[in-house]
Amino acid sequence: MKGRLDPVRILPPIIAPIGALLLAVGVSALVLTLGGNEVFSTFEAMYDYGTRPGTINSILNKSVYYYLGAIAAAIGFRMGLFNIGIDGQYRLAVLIAGALGGASFTQGLPGPLRIVLMILAAMLVGAAWAGIAGVLKVTRGVSEVISTIMLNFIAGGLFAWLLTPDLLGVRAPGSNSVTTPILSEDAWIPGILLIPGTNARFFGFGILAALVGVAYWFMIERTRFGYDLRATGRSPSAAVASGVDAKRMVVVTMCLSGAVAGLVGLPELLGQTHAVAENVGGYGFTGIAIALLGRNHPIGMLLGAMLWGALENSAQILDLNDIPRETVTIMQGTTVLAVVVAYELAARVGRRIQQKRVGESTGTAAAPPPEPVAAPPSEPIAAPAAPAGEAGPTAPNKDQEAGS
Repeated sequence: MKGRLDPVRILPPIIAPIGALLLAVGVSALVLTLGGNEVFSTFEAMYDYGTRPGTINSILNKSVYYYLGAIAAAIGFRMGLFNIGIDGQYRLAVLIAGALGGASFTQGLPGPLRIVLMILAAMLVGAAWAGIAGVLKVTRGVSEVISTIMLNFIAGGLFAWLLTPDLLGVRAPGSNSVTTPILSEDAWIPGILLIPGTNARFFGFGILAALVGVAYWFMIERTRFGYDLRATGRSPSAAVASGVDAKRMVVVTMCLSGAVAGLVGLPELLGQTHAVAENVGGYGFTGIAIALLGRNHPIGMLLGAMLWGALENSAQILDLNDIPRETVTIMQGTTVLAVVVAYELAARVGRRIQQKRVGESTGTAAAPPPEPVAAPPSEPIAAPAAPAGEAGPTAPNKDQEAGS
């Protein structure tokens, strides 16, 4: 019997992302060549720029946004739900959180308490906005893909309407930009000097993002709710037969996904800008791609978020070298597509290997089949032929019957 560390079972999932990344690099090299750019020097410039201390810190900060967005998407994916509305959920959430933290009636509260209130408000707004799609799905059968996309547009309109000087926004003197009130310094989350050689700081909110990843893993893998969620995603009919309320699971899962989505905009609000401006948005769809890239696993999504952040930051050096930065976009898209296809191929190969092993083990362990038993004759057996010189039995004719 093979142990748990079976190379045949472990190697395909490891080889799949490596092969996908190599394919993405190959496609990008082809694009650079067709554009008349030097391939090796371009990749060398991207590597040199990406390994600078300041760039590494920027990559890690970007990873915080992307990681939270990926977890929000992964919660829905594990149940077979597609929360495409992460962008709208976190835009509304960060707007309400920023307005609450800068409101005059909260200024008398201690800074840490206001931070907690902003985090809770963001989670509640995100959960409520995503819960609309869940309710529509279980009550009217509306696809969550369609409803969350439509809710993104509605959220964008609400965001623009609310962020006005007449409602939640303020306009600084001599400026045309409208933002929420700037948070007082006691309501900031200080950064961390994490990378030597630079004064840039890593978002302190990144610690909370890491805790969210741990909580996601524990909920999915170690709780009854997580088991019901995964079971419903794999086979809704089987989950219902085992006593799971599928409709309730849909609504709760969408609310949980939205609650995590509501946190996506807080690292920037609490650690960098300290106010919400009109240009918030853009991380939600990237989180969906990273969830696919990381196969909904917390470690895989973390690596995917860092890879995505590295590619985006490396694109800046391409602009300086007069190389189209769309090369990075092509690399990102190719990576996601190649990883999805590679993992599916790896899963199929793994299933075939397991089926072959099961067939071989059952074939060698099975007892030899019994000898086939002859079937009973379906026609009457004819009388044996009489020996030569002897008359066989004959049927009496009518004259003999009359004489007798």
